[in-house]
Amino acid sequence: MGRTAGKVESLVETNPDMADAVAVVLRETDGGQHEVEWADVRDDITSGQWGRMIEKGLLVDGTHGFELRDPDEVRSVVNESGETVSTTESATSDADDEDASWTKWDKVAAGGVALTFLGYAWGPARSAIGGAMDTFIGPLNAVLPFYAVILVLALFTGLYSTLLQANLMDTSKMSEYQEQMKAIQEKRERAKERGDDEAMERIQQEQMEAMGDQLDMFKTQFRPMVWIMLLTIPVFLWMYWKLLDGDPSTLETAVFPIVGEIESWRSGVIGPMEAWIVWYFVCSMAFTQILRKSLNVSTSPTG
Repeated sequence: MGRTAGKVESLVETNPDMADAVAVVLRETDGGQHEVEWADVRDDITSGQWGRMIEKGLLVDGTHGFELRDPDEVRSVVNESGETVSTTESATSDADDEDASWTKWDKVAAGGVALTFLGYAWGPARSAIGGAMDTFIGPLNAVLPFYAVILVLALFTGLYSTLLQANLMDTSKMSEYQEQMKAIQEKRERAKERGDDEAMERIQQEQMEAMGDQLDMFKTQFRPMVWIMLLTIPVFLWMYWKLLDGDPSTLETAVFPIVGEIESWRSGVIGPMEAWIVWYFVCSMAFTQILRKSLNVSTSPTG
């Protein structure tokens, strides 16, 4: 169920007479193909019903009057005869479910993340991953001081993290899931106030069906994170491998704000957090925010 369908269902749940009012607008707009004005429907619906449809966003400004938003979604709840259509189906279509599901490559990436995590605890895995990454990062490390290498890596990881989130995260779908749960909660509260046990049972069933959509939302949010981790963990392991190996390029001193001069990049600067981790996260967060603003990438649900 889309947001518009959820709003129609909410209106009808609050006031069953709204079904007839919505049907009048459907007929006057020829199923949403034409605009409608108050003068066209004033004999069939009340000003309060007209105002509620505008307030809920079912009627939006057109060129000369008002247009019906998402007519197909409106008809999925109320038809031109004023009859309510069954909404017991899952709140998202099969196509949406398919989009939200992971591809085989997403699953392969998740398996790769699990394997790369071994590098933190198992020396041979760390050496293998670190050595492989050194083929690409080693030349950079040879010409730049270690703090600058970390800064460049933070910029690189921030860039591909932003691009992956922009291409793999569907914020509009996440917003639909949230709107759906909000609408169900509102209906539940109204039914509870009325003491309508039958409606409460129906809404509870709808909540159970919506749990699958909540899982899809979680998968939508986590999908880009898998790819980000797959690319970022090897970078982390390379830095960790260099520091544990005692590479001369990592033995330089550095000056941190407030903390002052540190003797080693493995010195703790914020509790047990070592200097190289703190420096990487500070650079990464700063670059990520700048890139998101520059590329107009949002990771929050759209309204």
